[in-house]
Amino acid sequence: MTPQAIAQRAYAQTAAPTRTPRDTEYEAISKITHRLKAAAARQAADFGGFVQALHENRRLWTVLASGVTDSENGLPNDLRARIFYLAEFTEQHSSQVLGNKASVEPLLEINMAVLRGLRQMGAT
Repeated sequence: MTPQAIAQRAYAQTAAPTRTPRDTEYEAISKITHRLKAAAARQAADFGGFVQALHENRRLWTVLASGVTDSENGLPNDLRARIFYLAEFTEQHSSQVLGNKASVEPLLEINMAVLRGLRQMGAT
């Protein structure tokens, strides 16, 4: 291996793209949404997997809610309030889904709307 190839390889490894907090949020929400959607599709065959995916989604929204209650959070107050409301809705609706009294679809729609919002914010 030539010195040039060694140098190129060494520097290429550190040239990974920088991830912003928004990128990290997007990735986490996207993964959890994908898991929840897939688990919902096979709910009848793997109810335990569905419950686990629903729990992960609840945990995600708990983290988001605690983030917007932090006084250091830089989001506008109106947006923080809406995120907190969605976290409360997710908690209550998830209980109804587990009790077979509601569909998982509204939870998926909320997550997808948040993903669209994060994508739009990143494009500006």
